[in-house]
Amino acid sequence: MADNTSTPFTIEISPITKPAGQFQWAIRRNGKLIERSDRPHPTEAKAEASALAAVERSMHSASSGRW
Repeated sequence: MADNTSTPFTIEISPITKPAGQFQWAIRRNGKLIERSDRPHPTEAKAEASALAAVERSMHSASSGRW
């Protein structure tokens, strides 16, 4: 029996050109865009941390019946 309990969320971190050297993120759920960053992040790690916090907020909203 296969275990198919993987998360439906995907986080994409990508560099942006303006301002140069900054990063943005996008969260997809089953391939559909759910949320993206509204501001640039100075490092890839900070962009990822911000995206993870957004996923946690989304999961919390889903568990409370809002999503």
